[in-house]
Amino acid sequence: MLSKRIPRACMVAYTFYDTDNRVRRYAETLIRCGWNVDAIVLRNPGRERRYQVNGVNVICIQKREHNEKRKSTYLIRLLTFLIRSAVVLSWEHVKNPYRLVHLHSIPDFEVFAAIIPKITGAKIILDIHDIVPELFLSKFGARANTTLFKLLLIVERASACFADHLIIANDIWLKRMISRSVPEKKCTTIMNYPVPEIFGGKRRTRGQDSRLIMLYPGTLSRHQGIDTAIKAIDIVKNELPELVFHIYGKGTDEDQLKGLARQLNLQGRVEFFSPLPLEKIAEVMANADFGVEPKLRESFSDEAFSTKILEFMYLGIPVIASNTTVHKYYVADDLVKYFNAGDPQDLADAIRTICNNKLMRQQLVEKSAKFIKEYSWDYRKKVYLDLVGITS
Repeated sequence: MLSKRIPRACMVAYTFYDTDNRVRRYAETLIRCGWNVDAIVLRNPGRERRYQVNGVNVICIQKREHNEKRKSTYLIRLLTFLIRSAVVLSWEHVKNPYRLVHLHSIPDFEVFAAIIPKITGAKIILDIHDIVPELFLSKFGARANTTLFKLLLIVERASACFADHLIIANDIWLKRMISRSVPEKKCTTIMNYPVPEIFGGKRRTRGQDSRLIMLYPGTLSRHQGIDTAIKAIDIVKNELPELVFHIYGKGTDEDQLKGLARQLNLQGRVEFFSPLPLEKIAEVMANADFGVEPKLRESFSDEAFSTKILEFMYLGIPVIASNTTVHKYYVADDLVKYFNAGDPQDLADAIRTICNNKLMRQQLVEKSAKFIKEYSWDYRKKVYLDLVGITS
C-alpha cells in the first residue's frame, strides 16, 4: 500500500525567522499537525544559509541591515527579495509541491512570489502584519495624497486579489482593508498572539539584583516612540537611582536613539542590546520589573497593535503602554498603566507610579492574567487551522 503523502507548506517572509514570533507560530503549529514546513526568510549574520528550528526547514536567501533612509533603497531590497524568493519557492515547489504557501507582508506584493504554486493548485494566504501604504507614510514621512501612495493602494488591491485568503493583524485594519481592497468574506483577523511553548513557564532568575529594569524589546524605529521613553528616564533618573532602561533590538533609528542617550548622559541608565531569538528574549522579558510600549499616535503606529504587551502579560510582567487607538481598542485601562503617547513627562509620571507602587504592579499582573487566557495562540489557533483545512 502506498504511504500517504505528508502535506507541505512554505512560509515566505522578509524577516529573520529566529526572532519573528508570528511566522514561527504558524510554521511550528503546522509541524505539530504533521506537516513538513519550509520558511524562506532573511539571513541573520552568523547564521547558516539553511538550518532547522523545531522541525522547520529555514532557507535564508538575503541579508538585511536596518538602515533604509531612502525610499529607493527600501524598495530595491524588497524587490530583490521578491525575485529571489520567487525563484527559490518555485524550485522547491517543483521538486516537491506545497499544498499551502503562506506569505507575510511587508511587502504585500511579496504574494506574487507564489505565482507557480498558485498556478499548480497550492492555496495562497497573504498575511498582512502591517498595511503597507500607511507604513510607508510613517517610515518616510510621505503624504496620503501623493502619487506613490495611490500606487501603493493599487498594489494592495492587486495583492489581495491574487491571494486566496488574507489574514489581517487587527480589527481596525480589517475594516480599512474591507473598505478599500478586499471583500469581507476573503479575510480574517488573527492577531499576533504569544506562543505558550515559548513564553510559558519562564521564571525570574535575577537573584539578588536590586535594580528596577524597564524593558523594551522590538524594532528601533521613530514611530515606536523609544525616544519618549529615553527622555522619561532622564526626568526620573535622580528620583529613581535604581531604575535602568534596557532596549533589545535593531532598526533604522538606532544611532539617533543611542545619540540621544549619550546627549542626556544616560550611560549606565539606558543600555542597548542586540535582538535575541524568541526563546532567549522571553527569558530576558521574564526578568524585567515592567515592560514599556511607547508607540506614537501617528496614522500607522496609532493602529499597529504591539504583541509585546500580550507577551509581557503572558509572562506575568506589568506593562506601561501609550494610549494609542489600537491599544485602547483591545486593552482595558485596568490591565496596563497608560500614558499619553509622545509625552515624556506623562510617561515619567507613569514610571514613578509603577516603581513606587508594588501593589499596583501586582494588581495589573493579576487582572491581565485573566485577560491573556483569551489572547493566547492555544485559544485562537483553531481559526488558522480551519483556514488551512486542518480539522482538530
